[in-house]
Amino acid sequence: MTDPDFRARLHSATLTLLDIVEEGLDDGIPLTEILDGARDHAEHMLGVPSSYGILVEAEAAAQIVQAAGLDAGSPFGLAVAQGLAGIGQLPVGQQQQLVRAAARRYAITVPSRSAAAPAVSSPPPPPGRSR
Repeated sequence: MTDPDFRARLHSATLTLLDIVEEGLDDGIPLTEILDGARDHAEHMLGVPSSYGILVEAEAAAQIVQAAGLDAGSPFGLAVAQGLAGIGQLPVGQQQQLVRAAARRYAITVPSRSAAAPAVSSPPPPPGRSR
């Protein structure tokens, strides 16, 4: 996961999945069912290799749980499963609000393009007049 372009693709795929989850909730599909099926469609719907679909699912699930104010811990941990089970019991409107909140928060966490990017210096200030 050291390739910044691939990290950006995973980030984008997670945002796409959060959008799909919100739309699926509109169609009456249960939250966990939408998330669980994402790995099967990762390549053509999310733009990442199918073997990485589980990572996108797990990250999206953890983001939703965190949006609910719960501690998600590891995206593959029991806390995420328990959090999703509780969220799945909420009215659809509340679930959608949590998914939107998760997407907004996740959208601002842009993955770093390079860990060792050189600092760009700003141009020197124009010469000023002294009094």
